[in-house]
Amino acid sequence: MLNRRILRIKAFKELYSYAENPSMTLKEAEAELSRSCEATRDLYLYMMALIGPLTKEASDRIESRRNKFNPTEEERNPNMRFVQNGVAAALAADVDFVKLLSRKKLSWDQNDAFLRRLYETVSSREYFQEYMKSEKSGLREDVDLFVKIFEQELVDNEDLEVILEDMSIYWNDDLAYALTQCCRSLEAMAKGAPWEFPPLYQSDIIKKTNPAVESDLEFVTKLLRCAFAGYQRYFDMVAGAVPKWDKDRLFSTDVVLIIAGLAEAENFKTIPNKVTVNEYVEISKFYGTPKSRSFVNGLLDKLIKDNLSLSI
Repeated sequence: MLNRRILRIKAFKELYSYAENPSMTLKEAEAELSRSCEATRDLYLYMMALIGPLTKEASDRIESRRNKFNPTEEERNPNMRFVQNGVAAALAADVDFVKLLSRKKLSWDQNDAFLRRLYETVSSREYFQEYMKSEKSGLREDVDLFVKIFEQELVDNEDLEVILEDMSIYWNDDLAYALTQCCRSLEAMAKGAPWEFPPLYQSDIIKKTNPAVESDLEFVTKLLRCAFAGYQRYFDMVAGAVPKWDKDRLFSTDVVLIIAGLAEAENFKTIPNKVTVNEYVEISKFYGTPKSRSFVNGLLDKLIKDNLSLSI
């Protein structure tokens, strides 16, 4: 599930925590890294679990209208297409899915206000109206609907962000990635595959067809350990390259990203250095300033060439 981009981000965050709190031990950082990785998969599971409660919200509304004193013809005979969607039914019938939610205590029961607002928003959308009116029906169409909901209603949803922040400190930046994984699971279901809890690391998936693939767990663990072990040496490289800067100003996300990049370049010979530089430049776009991209790109490139005797 977790690819190397997000693993680099997680290693960078632990290294940044170390920069801010030098008393942090490697053992503590590794434990936090492990919890952070597992939390992303839990977030994926939690978002998949939204499908059932959102469907139930629609069902409850239909039943409420049916039970009115004098329901209209439409209220007595409502369009049941969404309520009877095959995705929610398949997940509800999946024993492993239900057991996982129970074991991890992941539930939307306390967020009924959010579910009401979300359903009101979704049911007002043109794509939802077209789904309800379409003559084509089946699991493929149900999946397409939920993919639209995940992509258009949940990313940058402020109400959802508040809920996730309250539930886990590890979920702050992982929503978009978790939703992408949800959509991949839905697409697999549309093709007839049963739901499967994805392996934690992407390499575990690839190993099924390519046993020789390098372990992502070993990659991120080694990256964090090497960055910790060489932190001061890498920091001195950065400080030496910008002598006019006050060293106290160098405790920034940009510097930590460069240190992580140096650790990767020096200790992972099979990864082209150009790839390493590009990866940390991309990460800097999300965790740095508008000037971070050029700073990380130029300085990391120079330090790899001048200090590590490596070519880009």
